[in-house]
Amino acid sequence: MDWSERNKQMRSMISDELKKKYGISTARVRTGDMVKVMRGDFSGVQGKVTKIFGKQAKIGVEGLSRKKINGQEVPVKVHSSNVMITQFDTSDKNRFKEVDASG
Repeated sequence: MDWSERNKQMRSMISDELKKKYGISTARVRTGDMVKVMRGDFSGVQGKVTKIFGKQAKIGVEGLSRKKINGQEVPVKVHSSNVMITQFDTSDKNRFKEVDASG
């Protein structure tokens, strides 16, 4: 699978408020975005995206961790299709130029 296909897999739905503002229904998840987990064991949990696992199309969310048998804390990997973006990271201005051009 090449990077362009993986890039499509890293898209998530966005909240109704952001849909009205930007006129799009999905966006690529980036580090720093605020997301809400919609499905799985951690559904309903909100947090900031801390890490992107591109080869697996999964993300790490702040506050989601699991203990290993040896007691070490590891981040839980959530598939990007199982989250909803509630707030964009506004540090990259080029991101919104692309959104405005497409919508």
